[in-house]
Amino acid sequence: MNAVIYARYSSFGQREESIEGQLKICHEYAESNGYAVLEEYIDRAKSATNDNRADFQRMVADAERGLFDTVLVYQFDRFARNRQDSVLYKAKLKGYGVRVVSARESISEDPSGALLEGMLEAMAQFFSDDLALKIRRGQKTNAEHCKYNGGPVPLGYRVDEEKHFQIDESAALVVRMIFDRYQNGATVKDIVEELNQSGIRTQKGKPFAPNSLQKILRNARYTGVYSYGGVEVPGGMPRIIDDATFEAVQRRLESKRRAPSSSGGFLLTTKLFCGRCGSMMVGDSGTSRTNKQTHYYYACKKARRGTCSKKAVRKERIEDLVVEECRKLLTDESIALIAETVSTLCANEPESAFAASLKKELKATEAAIDNLMRALELGEEATLILERVRANRERQRELEASIASEELAHVSLSESEVKFFLLGLRNGDADNEKYRKTLISILVNKVFLYDDEVTVFFNAGDGSAEVARDLTEERSSSKVRMKRTTLHQTQHGRRR
Repeated sequence: MNAVIYARYSSFGQREESIEGQLKICHEYAESNGYAVLEEYIDRAKSATNDNRADFQRMVADAERGLFDTVLVYQFDRFARNRQDSVLYKAKLKGYGVRVVSARESISEDPSGALLEGMLEAMAQFFSDDLALKIRRGQKTNAEHCKYNGGPVPLGYRVDEEKHFQIDESAALVVRMIFDRYQNGATVKDIVEELNQSGIRTQKGKPFAPNSLQKILRNARYTGVYSYGGVEVPGGMPRIIDDATFEAVQRRLESKRRAPSSSGGFLLTTKLFCGRCGSMMVGDSGTSRTNKQTHYYYACKKARRGTCSKKAVRKERIEDLVVEECRKLLTDESIALIAETVSTLCANEPESAFAASLKKELKATEAAIDNLMRALELGEEATLILERVRANRERQRELEASIASEELAHVSLSESEVKFFLLGLRNGDADNEKYRKTLISILVNKVFLYDDEVTVFFNAGDGSAEVARDLTEERSSSKVRMKRTTLHQTQHGRRR
């Protein structure tokens, strides 16, 4: 099997494994499991909360070319800590015939494995959110004094020695021109072409693109409003654009807003399939006859090409139905079964080879300290020995800290913790978008949509669960069937 390794390190002061440590564990895993490693893709000092990573994107492009069939990562949060990106990129890679494997998290490919992977990704998302909160808190003092807190400086500004924003007059002229041109009818595309043809570049020295231009047009800082981490201070930085111009631009941008993309607004992306032909159903949109309202749908890929007769279904209807069935699944009985399975899988996860190597080195370091102390007692040169003892004790403390971090990182979810998490899922706000995403991504394996019925296959416990919902009645009943063995299905999800 041909594999590549993806490793990432972000230097924001929190505990992270070194690139070298990640690569070592991945190579050991590859050797133990029969993988031939063809390439290493490495992003240093990059956050996994977005997909703006050069080697990550190169890896995805190479996957599309069919150069390998497996991506090895140290653990899943090295791949992405954002659940949406994780699900979408794994689905994209799966479409290229490539799967993502964690060297540290032993996860099977059956429904239980899918459930555990969902739980781990959810925990990684919570960690990322919590880390972002801590960073914001740590920078709150700077924000309250309207000081620069890191990150890209908006075009048109510079930062002085006291970390306050000042206007960069030459670049501010470009910002005013952008707002003026857009307010007076020019399109984003037109302005981008004009800027690039004139040799004008973004603050990062790159050519303009529609996304970078729209970020400028939507940036309220240009009206003098300093904002960071929830702190907003009107007049906290120099104004470049007047309120009337900015508001006019916002009204035009709002009128031009497009339908949400399938990667963002459609919760069943990669999980919903056509009951007629088995093809994936994807997000689509259309306007009403008056062109005043946009409606969102899921449509069969083949139907869009005219090779399947399956009709599109309204996005809200199918998503609401699946969310409702997810909540029904979480009975006390099924929560207990899922919690037992997840905690057992966590308990059976072996200690990482990296942790074992740290413990081995710690033992050797402690032995070296003992030997040095005995040499000191025998009257050997004290100055040299004490210096070596000091260096070994320093290394001892580093190793102890690394081992403690490894043990904290080791997945360990008790039954009570999983039950608490699942009870929260059962009792969450069904109208909350983030809650709905989490519910579906953890519990739903796949959904098959027929003309008269929708069948949902769940990840549940050490087997799977299935529910069929009649679509011919406005208020139809459904009953979840849970099994401890994987349900066998006929073509496109129908059971005999």
